[in-house]
Amino acid sequence: MRSFFNRLKEGLTKTQKALAGQIKEVLGLAPAIDDALFEQIETALIGADCGLSVAEELIERLKKRCAKEKTAESSAVLGFIKDEMKTILTEGRGAETSAAPATPMVMIFVGVNGVGKTTSIGKIGCHYTQAGQRVIFAAADTFRAAAGEQLEIWAERANAQLVGSTAGGDPAAVAFDAVQAAKSRGIPHVLIDTAGRLHSKSNLMAELAKIRRTVDKALGPAGGTVEVLLVMDATTGQNGLAQAAEFTKVAGVNGIVLTKLDGTAKGGIVLAIAHQLKIPVRWVGIGEGIDDLETFDPDEFVQALFD
Repeated sequence: MRSFFNRLKEGLTKTQKALAGQIKEVLGLAPAIDDALFEQIETALIGADCGLSVAEELIERLKKRCAKEKTAESSAVLGFIKDEMKTILTEGRGAETSAAPATPMVMIFVGVNGVGKTTSIGKIGCHYTQAGQRVIFAAADTFRAAAGEQLEIWAERANAQLVGSTAGGDPAAVAFDAVQAAKSRGIPHVLIDTAGRLHSKSNLMAELAKIRRTVDKALGPAGGTVEVLLVMDATTGQNGLAQAAEFTKVAGVNGIVLTKLDGTAKGGIVLAIAHQLKIPVRWVGIGEGIDDLETFDPDEFVQALFD
């Protein structure tokens, strides 16, 4: 089987052409490192959906780096661009720790309809069970009957346990039962599916806040780790940032699952998320296969984009 890095490179083909290809072409034709060159690089960044604020920040850093290093070589400028992109992506991750997260680790998946929440849960669940770790799926999307059925299929495929409810049941109650089951059975991972909802629907967003409070209550004094993962469709580009801001305000999003990177030339959205939202991208999806969703690595992403 091809490595995930090779599949990531292949999945980023459209973004490579729109971003890395444009930048390399501009640098190759540039007679000098000047403001005109920087403007062309900025245009390429914006075209790949990095966003205006990211593009301006990166260009400012690039100008300072070129001045400091006193470089006149376009090849060196390309290296600076890679370095600054990695820096922006790393800054978005905040302080990393080598300590293992407290268990149970509860992951609440949120987002609008159609972004791939249930499928992402299935693939991440497989990631853990293939590593020999037990998992519980919680079917807290109780409004769409097909969601529970889909999650059940993924639970069988991933060899995960499933906690469900009758149609129309209380989603928070499902989440509570799943966390309690994990605690009593010593299961380290709880992945909670939630109904897709528009960030503008206040009643549905309030329900998410309730699920989050209920998870904290179920964990109790002993605690655990809670990640609220916003599943975003990379093809929506900048439009997804407003969604992310609202979901973060209500549910305390602290990680992103970015799906469908292979279907877009807007892969620069990864930089926009890190810079504007200061929320780390935790997982990226680059295809339909069960192994086509993997943990996000900033260095690997930039290497796959340019090399």
